[in-house]
Formats: sequence, structure tokens, C-alpha cells
Amino acid sequence: MSNLSTRAEQLAAFDRLLTIMDELRAQCPWDRKQTTESLRHLTIEETFELSDAILDGNPEEVKKELGDILLHIVFYAKIGSEEGNFDMATLTNSLCEKLIRRHPHIYGDTEANDAETVSQNWEKIKLKEKGNVSVLGGVPRSLPAVIKAMRIQEKARGVGFDWEEKHQVWEKVEEEMQEFKAEFNVADEQEIDREKATSEFGDMLFSLINYARFIDIDPEEALERTNLKFIKRFQYLENAAKAAGKNLSEMTLAEMDVYWNEAKGQ
Repeated sequence: MSNLSTRAEQLAAFDRLLTIMDELRAQCPWDRKQTTESLRHLTIEETFELSDAILDGNPEEVKKELGDILLHIVFYAKIGSEEGNFDMATLTNSLCEKLIRRHPHIYGDTEANDAETVSQNWEKIKLKEKGNVSVLGGVPRSLPAVIKAMRIQEKARGVGFDWEEKHQVWEKVEEEMQEFKAEFNVADEQEIDREKATSEFGDMLFSLINYARFIDIDPEEALERTNLKFIKRFQYLENAAKAAGKNLSEMTLAEMDVYWNEAKGQ
């Protein structure tokens, strides 16, 4: 690991970045053309690239992807200053003030000795600040469904609406699974009601996500790790079949299972 910088060096590096951003905005045709709207989808892409680097456990890639996201923040601040809405100083000071308000156990006389209490205080203060009619009003509509379910449950927990014991949550999972199985018996060849099945399956997923949250597992990360594991094993299967001169589409499932089990043993 390289030597960490002093506070003065960090501030100097940030000042250098702001200067470069000024120069790019003034002189580069591509940078001059960008707007908050044109940057939006690129920012989302960069965030997912950071997520990939984190899941890969690659600190060097995490550093690079964080740098890309920092560039976007500086870019938005530059555009905001040109439009007279905000700049890097007002943006940063606003963030500092919010952090102070939402940590009254540090900057005030509120007592919070564990992370759960801190989280509950944060949600209550946030609700009051935003003036939301609902506790769930701050959950972005465009969040992916698994992450959205997690955030909905976390916010409900923040005001005390949650299970008390782990076994209660798992009993709910089993209840939802039994309801789905009873309603859509796998041995029954009759065509199912797709609308009802979708609703029941959603209930089952929601309860599983709730249990994952309760035992401190991030369901989005867990599912993505399984996705990556499947990709790795399937690509092994493809390569092994190709090396043996076989075509996957012409192989039986039993034949493919041989390579799949080899992949699991890697």
C-alpha cells in the first residue's frame, strides 16, 4: 500500500482536481457539451462499476472507480455553479451541516450507544427534515426491486415496525412458501393464474429479503455473488465442452452435469 497523504496534501489534490475541471469545462468540446441530464446515465454506470470492483475485492479498481465518481460529483458542482444553483463549497457545507444535524449523539445531547439507535435517530430526523407524509417517502422509485425492498424494510424498522426475534421472521418465510406451494402445486398440471402467482411469489421474495436483512446479510450482494458464481461455472462448462469437441446444444443435461460438477470442484 502506498503511503497515505497528509490533510494538506489531500486538500491540495482536491484543489488540483477543481482546477482541472475548470480547464476542461472551458477548453474541451466534450466536457463543455455535458449537462446534468447527459451525465446521469454515466453516473449510474460508474456506480455499478464501483460495485463490481467492491465485489471483486480489488482495492486498486475500487480506488479508480471512486475517482470516476468523484469526477462526476465535481462535474455536477461545476455545472451547478454555472447555472447559479450551487457550487462545491455550498454542496460540501450543506453535507457537513446535515451530518451534524443527524448525529445529535456526537454534536448534541442525544444518547446513542449502538448502531441501531443511531440508525433510528437518523431516520426520524430525516423524516422531520424532508416533511415526508410517509416514512417510506424517501425511497427512490427507480431503485432495483431487491434493494428497494431492503430499504423499505430498513425505514419501517427505523420507526419500530419490525419483528422482534429471528425465528418470527423465518416463520413468516415458511408461511409464504407454504402458501405459494399450496396455491401453485408443482404436481398440478393445470395452468396457473399468472397474476396471482406473481403476487404470491413477490410476497415470498419479500419475506426472504426481510430474513436476510434481519441476520445482517445484504440480499442484493448475496444474489450478485451467486450470479457471478453461476457465470464462472457455466463458462467452465462451455470451455470444457469446447475443448472436448462438443457442442452444448447437442449435449444431454447429464453430459453437461459432468462438467458442471467439475466446475463446482474447482
